[in-house]
Amino acid sequence: MSSPIHSEIGTVFIPVSNIEKARDWYCDILGVPADGEIQFGHLYVIPMKGTGIVLDSKIYSEEKTFQMPAFHLNTSNIQEAYQFMKDKKVEILTEIQHDHFFNFKDPDGNHLMVCQC
Repeated sequence: MSSPIHSEIGTVFIPVSNIEKARDWYCDILGVPADGEIQFGHLYVIPMKGTGIVLDSKIYSEEKTFQMPAFHLNTSNIQEAYQFMKDKKVEILTEIQHDHFFNFKDPDGNHLMVCQC
């Protein structure tokens, strides 16, 4: 059976309280430039490979933050990624689990994951 809906994820929306601060924080930890346009006063599209991330301050409320990681960010070196996040003073929620992943929080309290692929 064919479907007009593709079996791929286009983008993930992350609720953030301050679009400028969130843009700068995410771009810093991802090592990408923070020079894109903030759209409509509340959206920022992070330049990504593959599935995109859109920061959105219009949908933010504490109740809407991710309380469990809804996706993971890839790394080829979990130890290096973990130390990098510690050096950045990111709030880390778990130690490295099964030599494979760890969870952390963004400044708005969204729970996120880094996973070695």
